Amino acid sequence: MKLNRLKEVLTEEGRTNKWLAEKVGKSQVSVSRWCSNTTQPSLVSLYQIALLLEVDIRDLINPTKTE
Repeated sequence: MKLNRLKEVLTEEGRTNKWLAEKVGKSQVSVSRWCSNTTQPSLVSLYQIALLLEVDIRDLINPTKTE
């Protein structure tokens, strides 16, 4: 189950995993794992990513319920 949309949002914004890793001070391996949904970033990291990409934090998370 995909919990985050990080890979899609990075692509939409024209950014790379390497760019994000440098900006948030994490390894490229960590960011790659986030993008493949192998692991999930912390809420603090998600907030930082949302600020960097200038998107609403909700845009980075897949909804778990259908409305």
